[in-house]
Amino acid sequence: MRAAQVVAYGKPLEIREVPVPEPHGEEVLVRIGGAGLCHSDLHLMHGEIPLLPSLPFTLGHENAGWVEEMGENVQGFSKGDAVAVYGGWSEKPDRFAWAGQEQLTDIRKWVGIGFPGGYAEYLLVPSYRYLLPLGDLSPIEAAPLTDAALTPYRAVKKLLPSLYPGSTVVIIGVGGLGQFGVQFARVLTPSCQVIAIDVDSKKLEIARELGADHVIHGREEDPVAKVKSLTGGEGAQGVVDFVGSSATMTQAWNMAGRQAKVVIVGLAGGKLEFTTKVLNEAELTTSVWGSQVELSEVLELARRGVIRPRIRRVRFEEINEAFEDLAHGRIEGRAVLVPHDTLENAATGPTQ
Repeated sequence: MRAAQVVAYGKPLEIREVPVPEPHGEEVLVRIGGAGLCHSDLHLMHGEIPLLPSLPFTLGHENAGWVEEMGENVQGFSKGDAVAVYGGWSEKPDRFAWAGQEQLTDIRKWVGIGFPGGYAEYLLVPSYRYLLPLGDLSPIEAAPLTDAALTPYRAVKKLLPSLYPGSTVVIIGVGGLGQFGVQFARVLTPSCQVIAIDVDSKKLEIARELGADHVIHGREEDPVAKVKSLTGGEGAQGVVDFVGSSATMTQAWNMAGRQAKVVIVGLAGGKLEFTTKVLNEAELTTSVWGSQVELSEVLELARRGVIRPRIRRVRFEEINEAFEDLAHGRIEGRAVLVPHDTLENAATGPTQ
């Protein structure tokens, strides 16, 4: 089968022929319908997150497809079932897995990091327990839901205890994750004002289409001053930063109001200097991915049509061009690798 692999850090992915795995026991071989291209994979490709076990290695942690073959101990699935793949795998359950917080298990065992990922025609899943039925959802449409939607869903949920009717939620960075963040802020906090901030006018237009009440261009206006103006000087009660640079984290912290919560998701590697903001009892936390239960909730919202992924389909020969576009902010929504050409038209919903 074909697979897009990291063969050297800092180099483009190579399309290589690798053996098709054979499932045993609880393992399931999934025919990949879609595999989302994530910004964190750029960090892995450049060796900035040196977690890959050895090279060459197949990336891809946002995966969905169809059950192709099953080991002898698999229960509840049949060949041809459409499934999403939860990627927080572990060799043996730890206290986080037992508590339903699988996203906090050893990152070195996750799909696309510790196990070969979905940038391939087939993916070997170590247990059927990591599969979630898709129902009527297309695997191409569902693939980015496993991270690009799941991560902001968990992050926005963390804001809920700090919010009240009429309060303000700010989403900083409205790329692939932030666009879902705007949608979840609108869905989970319907009585709140939602503000989106970015430096790309096109992405701000999309954010407004997805439900943002106000948008702020970060290079044309002072985001902190504008948020304060839109909140009568109070500031936001909830802020999610999907960038994570020094500039955006400082903005997020400075626009937070009394007893607000600021959630950092982005991996830009910035630094934040604390100030007298501590007098406001504002909370600062981080958020990573989401649990398998939360993924089931995201899939249900998608089935109901409450959230809408924007998808750019990518073939194997286009994957490096797509990553180049991702690195330069030219992807509107989520790029999804579609390894089987005959399945390319199976997706539904908004596309590029």
